[in-house]
Amino acid sequence: MVRVMAKEVGPSRVTVNCVAPGPVATELFFAGKSEEAVERFKAANPMGRLGEVGDIAPVVGFLCTDAAEWVNGQ
Repeated sequence: MVRVMAKEVGPSRVTVNCVAPGPVATELFFAGKSEEAVERFKAANPMGRLGEVGDIAPVVGFLCTDAAEWVNGQ
């Protein structure tokens, strides 16, 4: 869907990208999960940990700047 939309609006210099980081250590993520479930999520990640908001915010911030004008449909 992102690539289709990127092709549709790209000629107008509008970029469309998707950030899908996986499990992130937030209150919403932890709600209702056992410690064992959280450990399974950590083990499934190649880095052996949950994502942090600080891992994602700079990427999203970059995509909102003019420096990212060549990044489209990703």
